[in-house]
Amino acid sequence: MTEPLLDVRGLTKHFPVTSGVFGRVVGQVRAVDDVSFELSPGETLGLVGESGSGKTTAGRAILRLIEPTAGQVTFDGTDVTRADANTLRHLRRSMQIVFQDPYSSLNPRLRVLDIVGEALEVHGLTSGAETERRVAALLARVGLSPSALNRYPHEFSGGQRQRIGVARAIALEPKLVVLDEPVSALDVSIQAQVVNLLLELRREMGLAYLFIAHDLSVVRHLSHRIAVMYLGELVEVAPRDRLFSAPAHPYTRALLSAIPVPDPKRRRQRIVLTGDVPSPLNPPSGCRFHTRCPAVMDRCRVESPPAEEVEQGHAVRCFHAEGERGDDWYRRVSERIERQVAENAAESPAPKPLALPDDVGAPAEHHVAATPRRPLPKPVRWLLARPRRRRLALAAALLASFIAGGAFGRASREREALAEIKLLRAEIQEYERVTGSLPATLSDLGWRLPPIFGGLEATDPWGRPIVYRVRASRKVDPAILEPDRFLVLSLGRDGVPSRDDLGWGGR
Repeated sequence: MTEPLLDVRGLTKHFPVTSGVFGRVVGQVRAVDDVSFELSPGETLGLVGESGSGKTTAGRAILRLIEPTAGQVTFDGTDVTRADANTLRHLRRSMQIVFQDPYSSLNPRLRVLDIVGEALEVHGLTSGAETERRVAALLARVGLSPSALNRYPHEFSGGQRQRIGVARAIALEPKLVVLDEPVSALDVSIQAQVVNLLLELRREMGLAYLFIAHDLSVVRHLSHRIAVMYLGELVEVAPRDRLFSAPAHPYTRALLSAIPVPDPKRRRQRIVLTGDVPSPLNPPSGCRFHTRCPAVMDRCRVESPPAEEVEQGHAVRCFHAEGERGDDWYRRVSERIERQVAENAAESPAPKPLALPDDVGAPAEHHVAATPRRPLPKPVRWLLARPRRRRLALAAALLASFIAGGAFGRASREREALAEIKLLRAEIQEYERVTGSLPATLSDLGWRLPPIFGGLEATDPWGRPIVYRVRASRKVDPAILEPDRFLVLSLGRDGVPSRDDLGWGGR
């Protein structure tokens, strides 16, 4: 018998939940609980289940992208969970991952050459021109043009980005690749291209895949064996064809019943699960599926079923399969499940339909009037009582908004004018620093400022005439910027503005 490439025993990952200033642990999110399976060289194991069942967490814990809480992961004879940094870095060459999101898994600041070639240079396999040659060959292998070397991720479509992720994963020629829902974010036609690419690479390179997905049709096309996961636990593991022909766990049967039949004349009996998936923060006691199982028994609520191997390579965690062996085991298990479903339906009859009100046939206005409403505040009711009051309230609201808008406009213009004055002062100081003297006229400061001095008519940045008053001077020009504000320029005895002479004044 061939030694397994990957051997996972009792893998567990709990995330602590903290509360308070000091981070006191108040609970544990039990994302993965006691997961065990094997994976042979060149084999593909499909890991399926609902969203939140712990599939991605299990895949990342196997690679130690997140640290597992308990359990043992043995890869090619090396204990990954206890490996030090140097050993783990060496293992990275043989263990790679393709992430689910082709958009966020690629660094937008790096070129494709750097994204794919980084691993080659980090592990000392290539450098310089050799890296570029290897990356070009990898891109051609996954169906991309070598001209994509110097392009960035945002220049590619979703399918092309996922191909770049696959090229990065196979760059080091690994033995195991974890595929974390690599086609779930792609269109159906692009999904087929990526799946065919993965099949071709598996055949050429002898890769082993841990294929995480929730699309059972894709999993069936790509996998040799399938493991079904529910709320952090593996509930059934079986060869691909056997799982689809003889599903022994009620959850697996419900999943398979949801697969659409590509024939409009055929209909599959759908098993609809009631209720929601329990929280992994507080999973139910006993069998974790008992809160939604249509074939639940009393012992399912208090006892946790062990993994029962009903045939070679087919294990199921369910009390209905307890002690079953032999060629006819599936018929007996199926009869048990169907009989229990019928008993549960008889004990819990369908709820009676709600009694319809007497005014079902009444017009819609009647229903609206009969619906209780929250009363309006008393001042509002007083205003709306008569048309004249409503007109007065509307006029008062318009007047208030007009006054508020005018005040806001004046305040905004004053802020802009103050900003222009600060800029004017800065320009005068900069002119003095560069030339060694103050400007004779403000027109010397450049095109951005109006020529105030020299008897020329000037406008502010909004096209209005500028008012300024010359203090301690022989001449005063009476122009007004605002009714209650004017620009003050103080001149020295020689008529030249000094450094601090610019500011606001009142009339």
